Amino acid sequence: MAANVIMPQMGESIFEGTITRWLKKVGDSVKRDEPLFEISTDKVDSEIPAPASGVLSEIRVKEGETVQINTVVAVIDEQGRAQAPPPTEKAEGPHIAKSEAPSRAKTDKVEATQGVRSSPLVRRIAKVENVNLSELEGTGLGGRITKKDILGYLEERERVAEVTRPIVQQAAEEMAGTDGIETDRIEVVPMSVMRKSIAEHMVASRRTAAHVTTVFEVDMTRIVNLKNQYTQEFLSKEGIKLSYMPFFIKTVSAGLKEFPVVNASIQDTNIVYKKDINIGVAVALDWGLIVPVIKNADEKSFLGLARASVDLAERARKKRLTPEDVQNGTFTITNPGVFGSLLGAPIINQPQVAILCIGAITKRPVVINDAIAIRSMVYLTLTFDHRLIDGAVADQFMASIKVKLESWEEKLF
Repeated sequence: MAANVIMPQMGESIFEGTITRWLKKVGDSVKRDEPLFEISTDKVDSEIPAPASGVLSEIRVKEGETVQINTVVAVIDEQGRAQAPPPTEKAEGPHIAKSEAPSRAKTDKVEATQGVRSSPLVRRIAKVENVNLSELEGTGLGGRITKKDILGYLEERERVAEVTRPIVQQAAEEMAGTDGIETDRIEVVPMSVMRKSIAEHMVASRRTAAHVTTVFEVDMTRIVNLKNQYTQEFLSKEGIKLSYMPFFIKTVSAGLKEFPVVNASIQDTNIVYKKDINIGVAVALDWGLIVPVIKNADEKSFLGLARASVDLAERARKKRLTPEDVQNGTFTITNPGVFGSLLGAPIINQPQVAILCIGAITKRPVVINDAIAIRSMVYLTLTFDHRLIDGAVADQFMASIKVKLESWEEKLF
């Protein structure tokens, strides 16, 4: 009995997906709900589990291909049989395979030649010329790769290189803005689906909103002491690592209730006020940036916010988010301070009208009541859309957050 593996619909507005990586190959055993492949949409990157247990007998959609939802991308034989690959058509002369990914190491190609029927001379040529013999279809007895086969392959490879070299040169000059760049010193790779989406979204935001940034300095000493006091208790009782993010989400949520225009959006010539306060928290990934959203953040306790922020960040890094997890945000917080950045002026996440940037919390000498003291300080920057939010309102919103952080009184449990 066979089970079809389909491209899932990851949300109401998602109609296609790109397979970025197969986690299993044909012939591998799979278990139901075990991660089978990774997909990328214009919303999220996700791992897709196997719908049944058995053997992966067929892969119909290759890595990098984009297909519509509900397309059959693979087949699982629940009785444990792998389907033999379809026979390849015989071609005249050596078979020229597609070029390998530029990141594959030379040693991988040499190791791949082991087990291929060929002469010692052919293997020496393959090693010197960095050729993977498994790419060639031999014309000798029993499929043996002959000297003629590999020389024909090298000739064809050079011909293809001559055709593509001017294209690569032109692309390099356009990117570098200069002539004469050595093409062997660059690598041209296509953007991932996520990176293209980020690029389009950021450029559209800069074209749409009138970006203005204001900077506030906040004394975080009280909160730093609270965090240090309760870190171990959070870990032992709740099993989560306490961070500064729940403090910021809590105070921002209160500030948005006080200044609802910062939680609004613009629709043509209308102002859309949002009753829900959904805080997006930017998460940096190895392959891009994503902003999962904590829905109704103003209704959650401090502990609830701590749990939600940890859960969303972990699922983002494990590619377990759904499109619903990144939709309907009304305000965004980004935290480059974890990497040491003191302040920044981020781009607004459309259709929102403001974004808060948290810098690194560092100890600095400050003047308190005409005396110098060492305090834990942070720079908070708010980038806002001046089409809707005036500077006075933005500064009032930030002043409210500053007061709430510096005079924190809420219990953590």
